[in-house]
Amino acid sequence: MIELLKAVLFGIVEGITEWLPVSSTGHMIILDEFIRLDCTPEFLEMFLVVIQLGAIMAVVILFWNKIVPFQFRDRSKPVVETDKIMLWLKIVIACIPAAIVGILFDDVFEALFYHAIPVALALIVFGVAFIAVERRNKGRKPKIRKLNDITFQTAFLIGVFQLIAAVFPGTSRSGATIVGALLIGVSRSVAAEFTFFLAIPVMFGASLLKLVKFGFSFTTMEAGVLVIGMLVSFFVSVFVIRFLMDYIKRHDFQIFGWYRIVLGAVVIALGACGVITV
Repeated sequence: MIELLKAVLFGIVEGITEWLPVSSTGHMIILDEFIRLDCTPEFLEMFLVVIQLGAIMAVVILFWNKIVPFQFRDRSKPVVETDKIMLWLKIVIACIPAAIVGILFDDVFEALFYHAIPVALALIVFGVAFIAVERRNKGRKPKIRKLNDITFQTAFLIGVFQLIAAVFPGTSRSGATIVGALLIGVSRSVAAEFTFFLAIPVMFGASLLKLVKFGFSFTTMEAGVLVIGMLVSFFVSVFVIRFLMDYIKRHDFQIFGWYRIVLGAVVIALGACGVITV
C-alpha cells in the first residue's frame, strides 16, 4: 500500500510538471531523492519514463479534434482533413533530431546527466532563458499565430531545441521547445499546443524503448505502481493543460523562469549540504 501511495505522488508530480515548462524528469529525479520507491534500479529507470504515457493520453483526449485527421460527420464515411495530415508530417520532422540522438546515445546521457546537480544547472540555465526571451519579445507581435502557419523549416528548428532536452534532463522538453518557438516568432499559445503534440510520438517512442529494454515481465507490485502512476498523471494532466492554455492567454512565461532558478538553487544547496545525492 505504501508503494502505491508513492506512485500516486509520482503521478501527481508528473501530471503537473510534464506540461508546465519546469522539467518533469528533473522533478521526478529530485522527488526520488526524498521518496524512494522500493524497486529495482531497472524498474525505476523505466517507470520514470513510462509514467509519462498517462500524461500524453490527456493531450490525445483534450485535442482529439485538432490532431486526428479522420473525422466522422453525419454518420457518413470518414472525412480526411489534409491540414491535420500536414501537421503530423511537421511533427515527425520536428521529432527527427531528438529521435536519432536518443536512440544512439540514451544510455550515455543517462549515465552522465541524470543526477541532481546537472538537473539543477539545466533548471537555472533555461530559467534565465525564459526570462530573457520573454523580455526580448515584449511588445513584439509574433509572426506565427496559427498552427497551420508553422512551416516544415520552423518545425525542424523547434525539433532542434527539443534535442537539448533529450540530452540534458532538467532542461524540460516543453521548456526547450517553447523557448525555441518563441525565439523564432511563434505565439505562446501556438508554441504550447505544438509542444503538446510533439510529446505524443516522443513519449510513446521513449516509453517503448524503455519497456523493451526492461522487458515485459512485471511483478504484481510493479504493475500496480506503474498503472496507478499513469492513471494519476492522466487525470492531473487534464486539469494542468487546461490551466496552462488559459494562463498564457493573459500572462507570459517569466514566472516559470523564476521558479526554475529558485528550484535549481535549492537543489544545489541541498547537494552541497549532503541532503541529496549529487
